[in-house]
Amino acid sequence: MTFFSPSARQSTRRSGRIGREQRRWGFAFLTPWLIGIVLFYLVPFIASFWFSLVDFNLANPEDTHYVGFRNWQRAMFEDPNVWESFSVTFAFAAISLPLGLGLALMLALLLNSKSVRGKALFRTLFYMPTMIPLVAAVFIWTGVLNEQTGWVNLILENVFGIPALGVNGLRWFANTRLVYFSLTFIGLWGVGNTMLITLAGLQSVPTDLYEASELDGAGFFQQLWYITLPMISPVLFYNIVLGVIGLMQYFLVPWVLNGGSGFPDGWTNFAGVYFFVQSFKFFNMGYGSVIAWLIFLIALLLTLVLFGSARYWVYYAGGEN
Repeated sequence: MTFFSPSARQSTRRSGRIGREQRRWGFAFLTPWLIGIVLFYLVPFIASFWFSLVDFNLANPEDTHYVGFRNWQRAMFEDPNVWESFSVTFAFAAISLPLGLGLALMLALLLNSKSVRGKALFRTLFYMPTMIPLVAAVFIWTGVLNEQTGWVNLILENVFGIPALGVNGLRWFANTRLVYFSLTFIGLWGVGNTMLITLAGLQSVPTDLYEASELDGAGFFQQLWYITLPMISPVLFYNIVLGVIGLMQYFLVPWVLNGGSGFPDGWTNFAGVYFFVQSFKFFNMGYGSVIAWLIFLIALLLTLVLFGSARYWVYYAGGEN
């Protein structure tokens, strides 16, 4: 039989009261966050699915009525614009995502190099464009890529001799072969955030791995392939997942450029743009909710595929893949 002294029992009761008080304070501080999650995420999430089952038009809300999965049937089997918008999104992602991640990696490798001076200044300069509002950045780039007065066309014609000005010049936002690269340039304007995340991953790689490989005669590209990329693969995986989710919601830049018209020839009619047009231009909230759910489900599917593939190429220092 175990006996506790009065002082030990008092200490136990006191620690119990302190624990309960700490839990109460913890719940008190979490309550605003939980309320925000419920009101601004969970409730709209459930409401959007309900809207997808009704014919709800903001212009005539009194005519709202239940239609079941009629909106889903229309979106998945009857409206070709839905899947065209997703194909446009995937085509743009195939160009912009590799270029964005590649440039961020190159800049991070450059700033992680021992031979580069003024790293703090360059980090600041590369990150500063992310502080500029995206709408303002779009207007800046429309001037830079203007077919008549843009800096890019002026440099191409006057320095490199490429006919870029005039009626037959390079129309970056009107040419179907150039529009995705133009949108990618605008996206690369804000590559600083991804660069800093990648740089943090590079700085966490143990230097003794590089020193040992140098003794074995490994060059820069061998170190990059066999040491750097495997060691920062969790960071690359994180950037890829965020990039895929962000591109599935791509909306603001094409909307500012052409107001959702899809110009040129529907090449900028992204899934996010088509959702906004249906929901807030034509006021078809029920049908727009279906498109929003399709965006969510496809983004979720792609994310699950990425997580499933991570075991084959993502390396964790703790030994878990």
